[in-house]
Amino acid sequence: MINLLLQKKQFLLYCVIGFSGVALDTGVYSLLVKSGLLGFQAANVVSYSCGTILSFILNARYNFRVTDKIGLRLARFFGVGILGLLISAGLLHRLVDVYHFDNIISKIATLPVIVLLQYNLNRLFSFHKAR
Repeated sequence: MINLLLQKKQFLLYCVIGFSGVALDTGVYSLLVKSGLLGFQAANVVSYSCGTILSFILNARYNFRVTDKIGLRLARFFGVGILGLLISAGLLHRLVDVYHFDNIISKIATLPVIVLLQYNLNRLFSFHKAR
C-alpha cells in the first residue's frame, strides 16, 4: 500500500515537473515554428531537448531525489527521451503530413502518450535506486 501511494505521489510530481518541461518544449516549439526559424520536425528536436533537460534536473533533485551516477542517469533519461522523441516525431508525421492537422494542436495531442511511456520507463530505468 505504501509503495502504491509513493508511486502515485511520484507520478503526480512527475506530471507537475513534466508540465514545466512540456511548457518549455511547447513554447520553444511554437516560437521556432511560428517565427519560421525551423520546420516542425527540427523545432521538435530542439524543443524536446530543452524540455527533457529541465525535466531531468527537476526530477533528479525533487522527485526521485537521486544524487549518485548523475551522468549515467542523464544518459538513460535522454535514452528514454529519444525514444519519446521518435514516437513523437512519428505521431507528428502522421498527424501533420498524412492527415494535415494543425502542427501545434498535433504536438499537444501527442503529449499524453509520451508522458505515460516516459514516466514508467524513467521510474524503472533512469531513477531506479539499487537496494
